[in-house]
Amino acid sequence: MITSALMNVMTSAAIKTGRALKRDFGEVENLVVSVKGPGDFVSAADRKAEKTLYEELSKARPGYGFLMEESGVVEGTDPSHRWIIDPLDGTTNFLHGLPIFAISVALEREGHLIAGVVYNPATDDMYIAEKGQGAWHNNRRLRVSPRRNLSDSLIACGIPHLGKAEAHPRFKAELEAVMARASNVRRLGAASIDLALTAAGRFDAYWERNLQPWDIAAGIVLLREAGGFVSDLDGGQDMLEKGSVCAGSEIIQRDLLALLRAI
Repeated sequence: MITSALMNVMTSAAIKTGRALKRDFGEVENLVVSVKGPGDFVSAADRKAEKTLYEELSKARPGYGFLMEESGVVEGTDPSHRWIIDPLDGTTNFLHGLPIFAISVALEREGHLIAGVVYNPATDDMYIAEKGQGAWHNNRRLRVSPRRNLSDSLIACGIPHLGKAEAHPRFKAELEAVMARASNVRRLGAASIDLALTAAGRFDAYWERNLQPWDIAAGIVLLREAGGFVSDLDGGQDMLEKGSVCAGSEIIQRDLLALLRAI
């Protein structure tokens, strides 16, 4: 495990936020079957979780800046450090009572991602990584999958939702190409968890477009520290700026990226 002061700060903030989010999730499971639906309730839970993360991280590291899903950019007095946080990744799953969602916290230093935490309070799965310290799931060290052939591989992806209709044709073409080469494909609905499970070797690779920095920042650290390779879908290292990601073990990531770029 990683026992640095920084990781203690990040995991403590995630756990405290997760307690309230887990209680809210219990309420959502009941609200799912109501006529009105849980939409407003989930929005409030999301904002409350972000507020808790902001307060806990600010208290522990005064002066650090923030990039947050709900509140946007908050400039800090320390320009070299920035938290990138998503208080509820997998909102649609949460909304429908599916226990596949996470709190995602990453730290950026001088423009480089150095630490990440992905925590699912519904299942108590904690994924952590710090540069040079490896990646861990609870008390187990993570390594990416050893598979070497796409035909043996389980690939995770993201599906563009109704509001991204313009992205549907390209996704369909990509999915058709991957289905013709890979063993099978999965869609979980939370990018941070997709990356964490790729770091853990459960998925052999993962790709998605139309992402935000807070969706993937923590997961990128996990993936790298688990020995994996990650790029944007143009093959560069501008994942946060371009909003696309292709991640996996060295061979599978390379082959998946080549397949997608050929479309």
